[in-house]
Amino acid sequence: MVLTLPAPAPLRKDVLRIVPLGGIGEIGRNMTVFEINGKLLIVDCGVLFPEENQPGIDVILPDFGYIRERMHDVLAIVLTHGHEDHIGGVPYLLRLREDIPIIGSALTLAFVEAKLKEHRITPNVLVTAEGQKKKFGDFDLEFIAVNHSIPDALAVLIRTVAGKVLHTGDFKMDQLPLDGRLTDLRAFARIGEEGLDLFMSDSTNADVPGFTPLEKEIGPVIENVIARSKRRVIVASFSSHVHRVQQVVDAAVANNRKVALVGRSMVRNMQIAQQMGYLNVPDGVLIDSKHATDIPENQLVYMSTGSQGEPMAVLARMANLEHDIEIGEGDTVILASSLIPGNENAVYRVIDGLTKLGASVVHKGNAKVHVSGHAAAGELLYCYNILKPKNVMPVHGEYRHLIANGKLAEQTGVDRERVLITEDGWVVDLADGVAEVVGAVECGLLFVDGKTVGKITEEDLKDRRVLAEEGFISIFCTIDGATGRIKVGPEIRARAFAEEDHVFDDVKPQISLALAQAAAEGIRDSYAMQQVIRRTIGTWVNKAHRRRPMIIPVVIVD
Repeated sequence: MVLTLPAPAPLRKDVLRIVPLGGIGEIGRNMTVFEINGKLLIVDCGVLFPEENQPGIDVILPDFGYIRERMHDVLAIVLTHGHEDHIGGVPYLLRLREDIPIIGSALTLAFVEAKLKEHRITPNVLVTAEGQKKKFGDFDLEFIAVNHSIPDALAVLIRTVAGKVLHTGDFKMDQLPLDGRLTDLRAFARIGEEGLDLFMSDSTNADVPGFTPLEKEIGPVIENVIARSKRRVIVASFSSHVHRVQQVVDAAVANNRKVALVGRSMVRNMQIAQQMGYLNVPDGVLIDSKHATDIPENQLVYMSTGSQGEPMAVLARMANLEHDIEIGEGDTVILASSLIPGNENAVYRVIDGLTKLGASVVHKGNAKVHVSGHAAAGELLYCYNILKPKNVMPVHGEYRHLIANGKLAEQTGVDRERVLITEDGWVVDLADGVAEVVGAVECGLLFVDGKTVGKITEEDLKDRRVLAEEGFISIFCTIDGATGRIKVGPEIRARAFAEEDHVFDDVKPQISLALAQAAAEGIRDSYAMQQVIRRTIGTWVNKAHRRRPMIIPVVIVD
């Protein structure tokens, strides 16, 4: 959907305004701002991982521009669960104001605190749990248990004078969850009976028919793969997927193997999970990866990061022979996660690299080693029928997911006009039981590049792509300031350009002629001369070589 919306009118008293700053039309960087009577509540603040056409970028944040000058109005940040696409942006947001209260479950906040410690930030955290209520200004919050691929996930019911909003976070309805913690449909039913004004629901699997398979079905598959493996087993998953790590630990124990955690975030998160009782590991099973070489290869399982093909993660470095763990013939690698849209090429490159090294690679495409953490269409239909919301705003998903979710709502009786398919930055106002789009605010991508946040632009990324794909040409010359005649040069150097330097002999006379013509017209300004050179060599290289390299002319007027 491509629409140009006006800026919203000033917010009226007792009207609830909802502004998604990330997570709409994408899988990642989830963040929604709620506002009523001059005060703000933030739900989630995650990151999005870069795609191949964003070279050099570490992560992508929600656009904080809308609230940057209003941080003093923020009452609290609510975190629905501990995955990076919901908590990864918190350190960057707290740089704007460190003392904002952060509300979440015990495990979620433990993950956040460990992350913030690396950023040297001491947060103001408030632990909550399902069934509990908290009040911040005009926001009355109630927290509801939901099942997901990480323990302690919560949905949040936001009560205001303008109406009630239920934000699910990420959830599914696994009826036999590994930790026994069900999505609380009784609470959903109670909310439906009270009357729900707006339902903001996870859309990731809305286009998948039926029901998401049970997590417990994965354990026996992983155990069987490990049992058949003759040498080492390397399992890659998200560093916060406690349930999957538990299944790997259980499968390793059943096969008399030790487990070594690999990857800084994996080690950190699983230590936290174990200390808090969310991960149960028998004594002597976990070993330090530094001592893994002391264990026979057929008695060892590595649990690592890198299931999405991230270039700097453990698994990609193994595939590129850049890690201490050298993959070889007879090793087994299990990719125990789904593909996040946009990561397909990176993951397949890693699979090819591991296969070339002799490993047997097991993934969701050839074995049932992962199930999604998100509700499929059948589960969402249950929710709509239980809740009977007046208005629906699908969240957390790419555009096709949002559309599919909206159609499910319509099938259960929600009026089409009350189903809001939005985009990041769109502004929704809720009043008198009606939610409507009232405008949009500027909302782009905030890039993190090393220690730089928000200074890299799309234009910078375009330059990086040109350098990577087309190469670089520099031209140097010195010009007589009085006559405009070339005194030195032009000297031409190229990098990442397939041709030899001597090919530029053909264009040098053209550059000299163009500069002479510019001088005859009285041009002496170095910048103007640089533009003459750029146009001349750019036209030539495009015609002669069908390339569009980055061209950097340097002109010194003597």
